[in-house]
Amino acid sequence: MIAAQTAFETRMLLRNGEQLLLTVIIPSLLLILFSSVDIIETGADEAVDFLAPGVLALAVMSTAFTGQAIATGFERRYGVLKRLGATPLPRWALMTAKTLSVLVTEVLQVLLLTLIALGLGWSPHGNPAAVALLLVLGTAAFSGLGLLMAGTLKAEATLAAANLVFLLLLVGGGVIVPLEKFPSGVRSALELLPISALSDGLRAVLQHGQGMPWGDLGILAAWAVLGLGAATRFFRWE
Repeated sequence: MIAAQTAFETRMLLRNGEQLLLTVIIPSLLLILFSSVDIIETGADEAVDFLAPGVLALAVMSTAFTGQAIATGFERRYGVLKRLGATPLPRWALMTAKTLSVLVTEVLQVLLLTLIALGLGWSPHGNPAAVALLLVLGTAAFSGLGLLMAGTLKAEATLAAANLVFLLLLVGGGVIVPLEKFPSGVRSALELLPISALSDGLRAVLQHGQGMPWGDLGILAAWAVLGLGAATRFFRWE
């Protein structure tokens, strides 16, 4: 049942034009544009070496947080979750299927963005296990926050809030603009955000070849525990 629901959720996600815009088109265009045109000083020899890890983090956020929050919010509004909750598929299995659907989509995103980045001259380094762990913890953190938003706010409020957060974190999360560009006090606060931890952690591994970025992993783990715990506690199915 979980496998069937996961396949269904994935098909619905990939057929949605707005979701594709968030999960595929925007990250790809940002990677190509900022890697090809000298708009922002990144401090890297090649702009793509700085941008690729950040765009991978953005892709995770767009799918696990923004896309999932919007889709789940409207499913809740129209009673889809309520009806599915009355089927033989347990509610925990439905949430599991949604999470697996996000992971499947992210695999496709990472493959596509990696191919684009390599075509632009990206030379990644580091431990693949560290990258995988960062992506999984980032997915858990953003998924919990997305489900919390979708399960507590009205669908229209979720749509507006999720897109606003996406834009704010795109600018202030170290994805495109280095955090060093911000004042020290602001930078200290921004570094605690999940998008900053994920982008910085991926950059530490893929650009600088470091080992496990334990500090960034710790921040992501804390957000994952808080987000998933709050979503479990406060999520409303109707």
